[in-house]
Amino acid sequence: MISTAIRLARVGSLSELTAAALMGLGYPCVMIAALIPNIWFFTAAGAVTYAADWYLHQKGSYLINRLNKVRVGLPIRFLLRQLLLVLLLARESLAETPLFYAAVAGFLIFYGLQAPQGALATLIRLRRTMPVVTRNVDLHAVRIPDAPPNALLRRSGEKMLHLDIPAMAGVLIAAGSGKDAIGYAGVAATLALGLVYTAVLVPFLRRKRRVPGAPTVLKAVGAWLREYQPTVVLYFSGSDESAYQVNMWLETLEQIEGRPLIIMRERNLVPKLAATAVPVICVPGGMHLMNLELSTVRVALYPANVGKNIHILRVPTMKHVFIGHGDSDKLASVNPFSKVYDEVWTAGRAGRDRYALADVGVRDEDIVEVGRPQLAPIKTWTGTPKNPIPTVLYAPTWEGWDDNPGNTSLLLAGENIVRRLLEAEKPVRVIYKPHPFTGIRNKKALAVHQRITAMVRAAAAERSVDPRWAAEAAAAQADQAEAKAELTRIQARLAELTKPGRAGGDESEESRVSLADPERLAGIKRLRAEWNEAYWSSCGWWEHRVVTGSEPKLYDCFNEADGMVSDISSVVSDFIASGKPYAVTDSAELGIEEFRRQNTAVRAAVILSNSAEELGELLEAVADPSGDKLADARRELKTYLLGPDEPTSIEQFNSAVRALTAKAEARNAGVEQRIGGQFLGELDRESDSGAETNGAEAPVAH
Repeated sequence: MISTAIRLARVGSLSELTAAALMGLGYPCVMIAALIPNIWFFTAAGAVTYAADWYLHQKGSYLINRLNKVRVGLPIRFLLRQLLLVLLLARESLAETPLFYAAVAGFLIFYGLQAPQGALATLIRLRRTMPVVTRNVDLHAVRIPDAPPNALLRRSGEKMLHLDIPAMAGVLIAAGSGKDAIGYAGVAATLALGLVYTAVLVPFLRRKRRVPGAPTVLKAVGAWLREYQPTVVLYFSGSDESAYQVNMWLETLEQIEGRPLIIMRERNLVPKLAATAVPVICVPGGMHLMNLELSTVRVALYPANVGKNIHILRVPTMKHVFIGHGDSDKLASVNPFSKVYDEVWTAGRAGRDRYALADVGVRDEDIVEVGRPQLAPIKTWTGTPKNPIPTVLYAPTWEGWDDNPGNTSLLLAGENIVRRLLEAEKPVRVIYKPHPFTGIRNKKALAVHQRITAMVRAAAAERSVDPRWAAEAAAAQADQAEAKAELTRIQARLAELTKPGRAGGDESEESRVSLADPERLAGIKRLRAEWNEAYWSSCGWWEHRVVTGSEPKLYDCFNEADGMVSDISSVVSDFIASGKPYAVTDSAELGIEEFRRQNTAVRAAVILSNSAEELGELLEAVADPSGDKLADARRELKTYLLGPDEPTSIEQFNSAVRALTAKAEARNAGVEQRIGGQFLGELDRESDSGAETNGAEAPVAH
């Protein structure tokens, strides 16, 4: 019942639900207290509304957005509380007293102050917003001053509104005690604080505290690009949850031949980038992007099919390549949109055959097999469980944009899978790591995810007091405590190293100071490896785990597991690199033969029905090599899906970059010869308005 209420209220936890309920009950109580009238009841109910409101804002509750949508946003709630205080004074027969007039006048003046304070805060933010956000780009030519203190601008409207507390408290005390001076002092304090808050913002509008205008910033970026002369660009646009799609390519870009550059389109994704030495330029505006100096770029790489790709696809002097963010048998892996690229790079032969079977217009000669450079961290299976009991990873994919039952096992089979693993005759350890997109479209998927999370955590709690594991738990207690302390230390150090600039700096200041520091990046990489080791050491090899968020990474979970259950997605293809047994759920109930025929990656898998009754075959394979009947099939499938081990994936990738660069150079040289000295960019330039309106903002699903 509680989980249902949380879901209906659109809050994230029981504490948020409690705060929402208290706020919902608090305002009617304030109104009743004003009508009765009862000063002390009003004070108590009002305090509850303040506290509940503050807590929901601190949590960033979705309910706050909903309240704004139905016109009961924060300013209205504060105004309502103040009007009810005025009503209380009238009901207490104080309507003709100086205290009443002081309260009314004070609240009116206070609301008058909110307009200039809000305008100043907004203007400061606007004048500190650059047309680009950068990382590892030298902008010394642009004078970017330090950002105002974070305390001044972060949630400034909310802070300004809360300055009414002295007036509210003072008037209530005065009404209850008859000491009007306290009320006057409270009103004066509120007005003084409002004036001070407004006044301290004014200096930040001075010219020397403002970021230079867009032309100056873009000129500096252009100068840096002319000096750096990038040759390979990774271009990315996506939703708030999609940063992982570019993060997975960072290490590959750091090893690429040439001078790599990352171009992004959404400001909010830049802070979600992992630490990297590769230069990053985020250009939200299409017109600004199309005027960037990218004449030296010869290869553009695209991890996702999105509408904004058109803003750079239109540049003919570079060759365009779809590299994707996974290699799987999903329909999205053979998206017809891929026809727009010069080449499509797949991991192995399977990707080529997939496009041939789909017949979506991608020519075979435009497909290049480059392996999967990202899979280097995945360790090869030794053939026996890593720990005294096997660990099985359940990593379902998300529900997708349509209602195809084959998208995810979560909806129809997820609970059966987890229950059978938790109740296996021979104990196993379960790690549950859902896809980051789980539940963003289908609330039923979110509900199942929450139930599975509860199941795993309940089973972990039961195992912690199970006599079978008591001796191991007691023996490991000191080491686990030490590992947890180490985790805290590492997290604190990582926070220092990964935050560019001083604490509280805004994106403009961070763009100024975020130059690559090889020593810092090496330290971050080392600390992340130490963090991962400490994380797994902080829990027993018998303890079930729910792993969400970006850490530990999926590949770290691969290395910890002895087998995996998943769905048709790149997760399966990547896991095959480990050589470990795996199972895939036929959620659409196609039948084993048809399921294998349609999905290459399951040819060496244990096929599960939605009841998951076939899990015993997987558990037998992970527990005993003699029971692993699909080992040879997995080795063959690995080569087919992911390509050969030699040459290495990064060597194949660099070879493909070199070959395509040569094609781009040959094309440009030919065009330049034909047009005889005319500047090449003039031939290809379109009007900004035309490029902006060619369906550029409409997403193309992948």
